[in-house]
Amino acid sequence: MKKILVTVLALSMALALAACGGQGQKSPGSVSGNPADSAASGEAAVSTLAAPNLGDQSLLIYCGAGMQKPFQEIADAFQKETGCQMNVTYANAAQIQTQITESKEGDYFIAGSADEVKPVKDNVSGSVDLVKHIPVLAVAKGNPKGITGIADLGKSDIVTVIGDPESTPIGKIAKKAFSDFGVTDTVTLGATTTTAPQLATVVGLGEADAAIIWKENCNADSVEICETTDLDGYVKTVPAARLTFSADSVAADEFSTFLSSDAANQIWSAYGYELAG
Repeated sequence: MKKILVTVLALSMALALAACGGQGQKSPGSVSGNPADSAASGEAAVSTLAAPNLGDQSLLIYCGAGMQKPFQEIADAFQKETGCQMNVTYANAAQIQTQITESKEGDYFIAGSADEVKPVKDNVSGSVDLVKHIPVLAVAKGNPKGITGIADLGKSDIVTVIGDPESTPIGKIAKKAFSDFGVTDTVTLGATTTTAPQLATVVGLGEADAAIIWKENCNADSVEICETTDLDGYVKTVPAARLTFSADSVAADEFSTFLSSDAANQIWSAYGYELAG
């Protein structure tokens, strides 16, 4: 790949530093949902489950950074309903895998795809599919370069950004798509990012013409989704992998039930995700 040096957003370093802090670098106060974000789901997602009192319990959950907004809202809703303290660490897949392996603690891993659970499978007791993770080709608003599909990314005047193939599932998808469409050696790669949400920002700032990104992260006013079927075969599923460290946790059992509730499903849907079922 031809590489052009560009400045990767400062957000990359901030997220990496926060993730590397492990359990001590959780969401502030363990519940950091933005009230404005709650409006996205209309705050109408009220669980019909019988709410147990879990005020003396807590959960440690690892979640892919690209899913922070919807998952934090789900975590907040569960804490409000049960009193269980929700400690959520957001990072890229590679960082989370390292934390799980080294710390030997935690209750769930909400991964960008089932493939990201495999490196820590010895620490997983079970998994349930939550929502589909749909990759799309994002371009600058108005598509000024007239991009029609993955093959166009091999043109010399088009600069593309992708997630880091070594640490993010969306980056792995991009690398595979380049190979499948025969543009690996001709694509002009402007940068790689350590988390998926940064990709839309880079394109929106005009530092690149296109990016392979998750559908739900392509919501900025300055980018749009290229209407192509090229990535239809790369759809993944977001799993909730239960870690062996919490096998006997009552709170983990209750959260497992909550994850399949209408309340949780409504939140995912409000953020543009399609349910796995």
